[in-house]
Amino acid sequence: MRILLCCAGGFSTNMLMQNMKKVVKESAKLNEDDFKFTAIPADSLEAEIDNWDIVLVGPQVSHKVDFIESVCKPKNVPFTVIDKDVYGQMDGATVLKLALVTYKKHQMNNAG
Repeated sequence: MRILLCCAGGFSTNMLMQNMKKVVKESAKLNEDDFKFTAIPADSLEAEIDNWDIVLVGPQVSHKVDFIESVCKPKNVPFTVIDKDVYGQMDGATVLKLALVTYKKHQMNNAG
């Protein structure tokens, strides 16, 4: 699963991304080789959107959701905004779960 994290500058999401990588690494069920992460500023989304399975949006750029949707929707890439409290705690496990659930819902909606 290729997860693209999007925020204002890419710095705080970089910390969150490291936590998510750690969760995958320490998990008995998840395989590190199945995951790819990168963190970018929201403004770079159009250039980066190809080849990602899901976009996770930092709460500090939630005001750009319309722009993000306009980039993701034509490419059929699901996206979701990370809860600010979860983000504030840098909770990699919860954010990873959010990514997996959002992606699975997207797959189910498109399968019908």
